[in-house]
Amino acid sequence: MQDPNQSEHAEGHEGGGTALRIDRWLWCTRLFKSRSLAAEAVAGGKVHVNGRRVKPALAVRVGDRVTITRPGYAFECEVLKLPDRRGSAPIAQACYAETDAARAAREKHVENSRIASALMPRSIERPDKHGRRELRRLRGRDP
Repeated sequence: MQDPNQSEHAEGHEGGGTALRIDRWLWCTRLFKSRSLAAEAVAGGKVHVNGRRVKPALAVRVGDRVTITRPGYAFECEVLKLPDRRGSAPIAQACYAETDAARAAREKHVENSRIASALMPRSIERPDKHGRRELRRLRGRDP
């Protein structure tokens, strides 16, 4: 019997059930390299489930829409399966279906990055220590 005080998205099982924690699902489907990175992204507001900001312990179910904000685009997918454990890439990809709009946005971002990279001036040789520092300073990555 379910507790009436418990929400429909209660903390999930460790796998194989009808629900799974969102941080664990993101890690098992190989959308993040580690579970702690997934939990950090969820807590930081980079992951939304069904349009709502969530906490890492939220239980995701089959049919939920997960949106992950990536640099330059938003990755949106529908949950198809709840994996028991982290497996190979083909098994992980079978657990979600990327939306057509998200796929188009991702491909556009990749193409824009490729064009920007091709137009970036390159030196013939590798920069030395001072050259690397200057490049980092110019790109705004170093104080």
